[in-house]
Amino acid sequence: MNPSDEFLKHAVECQRMAKFTRDPENKATWTRMAARRIDCAERFKSQSEAVHRSPPRRHHHRRAEDWAA
Repeated sequence: MNPSDEFLKHAVECQRMAKFTRDPENKATWTRMAARRIDCAERFKSQSEAVHRSPPRRHHHRRAEDWAA
């Protein structure tokens, strides 16, 4: 499972905990944790897509004589 899917899976678990807890403070904490995990999933997905869209970096090779300089 990729990290984005893992974050979303944990977000669902947090949402479930928020739904079933009776304490308002705990409910708020679980809700924030779910939102944070959803944000992490979205960030990972967008960064992964950006990496795949970017052109490959070219490595510049230096001649052996240049290393001594």
